[in-house]
Amino acid sequence: MEEPIVNVDRRPGRPLFVAVKEAVREAIEQGRFAPGERLPSTKALAVQLDVSLVTVHRAMLELVASGVLRRGQGKGTFVHEDYAKRQTPAHGLRAGLVFHRESSLADPYHSQVLEGVRQQAEESGVDLVLLRFGEDPRNECQGYIYVNPFPDQLDRPLRFGRGVSRGRNEGLPIVVVGARSDRTGVASVDTDNVDIGASAARHLSAQGHTRVGFVGGVGTVSNDADRWAGFRATADRLGMKVDESHVIRHAGWRLDAASVGRLVVMLTAPRAERPTAVFAAGYYFALDTYEAAGAAGLRIPEDLSVIGVDDPPSAVHLSPPLTTFRQPLLKVGRLAVTELCDVVLRGEGLPQRTSLSAELVVRRSVREPSVVEPTGC
Repeated sequence: MEEPIVNVDRRPGRPLFVAVKEAVREAIEQGRFAPGERLPSTKALAVQLDVSLVTVHRAMLELVASGVLRRGQGKGTFVHEDYAKRQTPAHGLRAGLVFHRESSLADPYHSQVLEGVRQQAEESGVDLVLLRFGEDPRNECQGYIYVNPFPDQLDRPLRFGRGVSRGRNEGLPIVVVGARSDRTGVASVDTDNVDIGASAARHLSAQGHTRVGFVGGVGTVSNDADRWAGFRATADRLGMKVDESHVIRHAGWRLDAASVGRLVVMLTAPRAERPTAVFAAGYYFALDTYEAAGAAGLRIPEDLSVIGVDDPPSAVHLSPPLTTFRQPLLKVGRLAVTELCDVVLRGEGLPQRTSLSAELVVRRSVREPSVVEPTGC
């Protein structure tokens, strides 16, 4: 009997379409199907593997979606020509993952970016080393991923000791993730934070808010600065009032006790003087705003609307569930590793600057401002 070109591992409890998908992928990686080669038809594979057409069809769809296969209209299904190159591991590559001093993995932003980096590094055969800025004492890394760096940190040499005399980070492969970078030769992967701030202002304006506040970072890192810039510029253009007394900015990923106190004072001002809505430019800034609103005796959204950034699982369980911007953070982390391997270290083209869009998730923390009741005589 002729040996089948694909062997399916039919383990109990494992969905059959997953087994078929992995069998086809393994056959490609073993060279049984070459890049650009046409695969047997869905019907032929179903007969050979003794599974249903539906099972093979679902497996093939997932392989197309993940870039392993491509479909030609009316021509069939082919091994994607770029798949082998993407799957070639960076054998022996060690990359430094560098966080700044105010980073916290308790922040869902950093934890999700890190998970995306970890997943792609594992798939690409990259060994990750966790570093602080200015430290690679053993000079063992061949490239670096900077997570949301301060601008001046891109100008500091990472390597020191053992006779290293390099000044700025000249010649070191660097990918900045979660921040802008205009440095020559430095790649970057980020979400469009200016658009996040602008979209927040547009959404609040569409709900009828004309007096709005801002709670966020001081702008030391670029995503803080960009969210504020996009929000302020769009609010001004739409005729929304952003009074300086309604802006609370703090260094770090959430407010300290003094800043929360200032926010409570802002929200306990007379109704006609306080904002009817707040853009909280980070998930923990939104939690701080919820806390301060409760301390001020305000209801969300009846007395104060809140729109945030980032969408961890707990966001839907807040009372009320938070309207927020969902960033593709896993994808951001994955793309950073891919960029380091394929573009910077292998010299395949110029470093790219990639900007992804965030998704506005509308829940119940934003609504039209309440009408001020007339006062009695």
